[in-house]
Amino acid sequence: MQKIGIVGIGNISKIYLDNLMGMFAKRIKLNAVTDLAFERAEKAASDYNVKAFKSVDEMLKSADVDIILNITPPKIHYEVALAALNAGKHVYNEKPLCTKREEAALLLKTAAEKGVRVGGAPDTFLGAGLQTCRKLIDDGWIGTPVAANAAMMGHGPEHWHPSPQFFYKDGGGPMFDMGPYYITALVSLLGPVARVSGSARISTPTRTITNQYQYGELINVEVPTHIAGVLDFASGVVGTLITSFDVYSHSMPRIEIYGTEGTLQVPDPNTFGGPVFVRRFREEEWYKIPLLKAYPDNSRGLGITEMAEAIEEGRPHRASAEMAFHVLDTMHGIHDASSAGKHVKLKSKCKRPAAY
Repeated sequence: MQKIGIVGIGNISKIYLDNLMGMFAKRIKLNAVTDLAFERAEKAASDYNVKAFKSVDEMLKSADVDIILNITPPKIHYEVALAALNAGKHVYNEKPLCTKREEAALLLKTAAEKGVRVGGAPDTFLGAGLQTCRKLIDDGWIGTPVAANAAMMGHGPEHWHPSPQFFYKDGGGPMFDMGPYYITALVSLLGPVARVSGSARISTPTRTITNQYQYGELINVEVPTHIAGVLDFASGVVGTLITSFDVYSHSMPRIEIYGTEGTLQVPDPNTFGGPVFVRRFREEEWYKIPLLKAYPDNSRGLGITEMAEAIEEGRPHRASAEMAFHVLDTMHGIHDASSAGKHVKLKSKCKRPAAY
């Protein structure tokens, strides 16, 4: 059984801690935590009866940790992951894999040289909702997919997140914050992307924080906050993707996939469940499809658990570094296409992950 150490006890750590010590406790072993703010690590260690290390370096020297679960802020993903790989540890990064392509490429190269694995969130594509959609596509319910549409639109996290500044800095924005959920879902359903184009803008130069912790503080916006992209999949499917922190309300579906025999409505890719709807050619209404797979509830931690089992069994893991890198490359490609005013052919490739 693989032994896990968590680096980063922040906003998302609780669901990982709950699930790794709960629903996945018989499949992996959570042994340790650490954080730059040691008091947070100490509290988590006390709450979950695990060891608190005073530093990442101390954790990386421990034989009680096989896999580092890296849930630090995005700009720190690379630094922590590279140190872990060089220490001979497997790594599972929260999304995005890194903020820069060259960093991600070096992680994959280092992992191959060291004989260890890299995995990456999101793992929601392994849940009941998206896996049910995968089965419907594979079983031909909508015929051959020809197009897809995805939309993640809201008005930014500065109204509720306790520390929203990083969402508007390098490595943030709606594309890098939420895009991984949508692009990972699309790649898991339709395969890799070959070419992208897009338009992006910073709609307002500053944002005012209105949460209870930093009310009234201003954030200088450094990244695009409304992005519209076109994704040409290697399979021939043409996809469109909007990610925005500039929209108060909308009525667009999160994801729809259009086939030669019908349309599939895909659930929120930031969740593990449904609902899933299908409307086939000549049918007059949408039909809700029962979830056909496991993990309909919040199962954050499923990806690292499946990776740990894959290591034990000597097989590829599904939330792979190659897919996480391809998603990162796709997101950067859309931004690059907007800046350059042209299509961008992606250099990265990945296999469509096996159904789960």
